Amino acid sequence: MNGFAAIGEFLMRRQRWVLIALLALLHVTLVNGVSSLGLTAWMVDVGLFILWQPFIRAQRKLGVVGIALLVGGLVVGALFFGWWLLICWCLVLAALVGGRVMFTEHRLTRVFYLLAFSYLLLALLLWLLPRVAPDGLRVDHVLEVIFIWGSSLVFLLMGLLPDDPESAAGGPAVVDFFYSLFIFLLLAVLMFGSLAFMFLRQAGYVESLIYALIGLAAMLLLIGWAWNPRPGFSGVGMVFSRYLLTVGLPFEKWLHRLTAEAEGEADPERFVGKALAAMAELPWVEGGSWRTARSAGEFGTQSRHCQNFRSPPLALALYTRYPLSPALVWHFHLLVQLAAEYYQARLRARELQHLSYLRAVHETGARLTHDVKNLLQSLNNLCYLAQNSGGSDAAELNQLLLRQLPQISQRLRQTLDKLQKPQNASLETQPAAQWWENLQQRYAGGAIDFSPSPLAADASVPAALFDSVVDNLLQNALDKRQHESALRIAVALAADGEVLAVADDGSPLPAALLADLLRAPVASENGLGIGLYHAAQQAAVAGFALALVSNRQGDVRFELRHSQL
Repeated sequence: MNGFAAIGEFLMRRQRWVLIALLALLHVTLVNGVSSLGLTAWMVDVGLFILWQPFIRAQRKLGVVGIALLVGGLVVGALFFGWWLLICWCLVLAALVGGRVMFTEHRLTRVFYLLAFSYLLLALLLWLLPRVAPDGLRVDHVLEVIFIWGSSLVFLLMGLLPDDPESAAGGPAVVDFFYSLFIFLLLAVLMFGSLAFMFLRQAGYVESLIYALIGLAAMLLLIGWAWNPRPGFSGVGMVFSRYLLTVGLPFEKWLHRLTAEAEGEADPERFVGKALAAMAELPWVEGGSWRTARSAGEFGTQSRHCQNFRSPPLALALYTRYPLSPALVWHFHLLVQLAAEYYQARLRARELQHLSYLRAVHETGARLTHDVKNLLQSLNNLCYLAQNSGGSDAAELNQLLLRQLPQISQRLRQTLDKLQKPQNASLETQPAAQWWENLQQRYAGGAIDFSPSPLAADASVPAALFDSVVDNLLQNALDKRQHESALRIAVALAADGEVLAVADDGSPLPAALLADLLRAPVASENGLGIGLYHAAQQAAVAGFALALVSNRQGDVRFELRHSQL
């Protein structure tokens, strides 16, 4: 058995020489004609064809059924051996050789197969077809002599051409079956067309062959124009492509069903289960079983015909009534790919939902952290005043604590309320004069200049928003003063309470911070940017806008302004 495998491997590496031997023996068969020697040569030629043919590998061991079919074919061929059998044999060989040309990239190997195809074509036109033509319409005897002795030159050229490295390595032979069928039909039409002209018009052989070639060329030209017409109309090619996409499958209907399930079902696992279960409505589908990384399911019933499809992260085993053709396998593979893409989209949508939830939790916690930090800063200011006040200021300190502690308690309660109703936390208003006085008292020990401004009696401000913004701005300015000791900080409020400004005369903010400042969290040694980002978001909800209106040496100014101004 190892010896047969070694012979098969040797023949796989010598395919071109097997083909040359096949054609040479065919040439012997044609020269000897319908005789016992010709029949013997043809039977040996069939054996060489079995060794050369690209359908079954030479290493494969034939069973009893295969051997019986082979012997039966030889017996039938021997019984009907004649010129018509040789014509059919050459047509099959020419179709297979022509089909291999389309998949051959090596130029010299392509020339090799073209020479083989040319020999078979000449054998059909110059030797076999005249044998079945009416008497008196045969080819000139000189052309027959040229064919007999000129074929040796063709075989010599085929043997001298270098071999393809892939073919020499024993690579698999590939044949374009559609192209082979097309060549077979063309040659058949050419031969029978020539015979038709001979019988109907009583024309000579060469004249009939020319008429058949002209008719065949005109038909190919018409088919080529109808396949893709130039004026812009959809031709036969478009109709054929549309037919391949819809043959036997309500593809568009299932696609609409898939889209509807994708829009109506948010859970990825339930979506893929419903979408694949809808395949049971397609022709020839009995049922199936699917599996993903997280779940698995079944639909319909099982049958003895099963086809596996895989498009990560989805795997589907589809049970059908009949074996699927290659075109239907391609269709179902496309359907599985679409279902897998929609399934991945559902997974990404759920991940984005989780990320949005985590982001909301993070931003809420960060905002509350900064509010608590600001409240702690206010308590530190009060503690600083209490530690540095003398006995004569005890009465004033008690009054300050009586005013500020309820304010701090109220702000702490508002901070906790943001967990339950963050959308309303910035909308509670307070008289502007009262808020301005509380702010000055809260930062009395911070060496901050509060610009006097006559506030209108009816002016009011959103206290939670203004407290959050001004606390963040002043805390950043006070941190900046630790590096710039002579820094002057000023706060101003417009008379109508619509504009709040915080400025300092220090160095400008770095250019690296300006692109994301107030738009996203900004990393900094002093924490600059995170609190302002949340303050800007809170201002936008309340109808205000926080902006850096000046950023130059000696004038760094932030303004909180009503959006309608």
